[in-house]
Amino acid sequence: MPKGLFITFEGTEGCGKSTQIKLLAEHIKAIGHRVRLLREPGGTPIGEEIRHTLKHSKNNQAMTAEAELLLMNASRAQIVREIIRPALAAGEMILCDRFYDSTTAYQGFGRELDLEKVKSIIEFAVGETKPDVTLFLHVPAEVSAERLRSRQSTLPLELQRDRFEEADRKFFERVAHGYGVIAANEPKRIKVINGAQPVEIVCARIWETIQPVLPKIGRW
Repeated sequence: MPKGLFITFEGTEGCGKSTQIKLLAEHIKAIGHRVRLLREPGGTPIGEEIRHTLKHSKNNQAMTAEAELLLMNASRAQIVREIIRPALAAGEMILCDRFYDSTTAYQGFGRELDLEKVKSIIEFAVGETKPDVTLFLHVPAEVSAERLRSRQSTLPLELQRDRFEEADRKFFERVAHGYGVIAANEPKRIKVINGAQPVEIVCARIWETIQPVLPKIGRW
């Protein structure tokens, strides 16, 4: 049984990750691969409880940046060991909505925590489990803000409040800058996609990027 492939999606709020990850999953399934969709934080029963605490809980207003960092990586440590490693060993394709690049961008650059400490905590959480390919959907700040406003109106009431989306403009500027630095530092792994284009064009660009990698894990 060949080893699976680990693909992560990254980007600022409203970049289109949720839409594109589902479309890519459909493409990959259509040619015979087994696909597993995951999200961070979350993806396990423990992780989903942590996700609620981080994003939607009424009691999270006083959460410090340090607590946020540790909770993110607690969820990550669980999903890596409970799901990701066994699934890769079984030859599955994993598509994950966010992974550790989000922590570097949001908690490192956005919250302005020490980047070396952030890196050390991430490494403890993931060990050798790293993405094979990361798709960074880049959108301008104004596109992100407009998509965020539109999305809010369609969410269930209990999910409309998102603690991260309450951050100020400077925070998101730092996050966007952080993603730019991360992408520049790892061009082989991180593929930058213009997420402001129409959905079908973004989908086609992603497929062009991922399709050549798929034969490396074989077919079932």
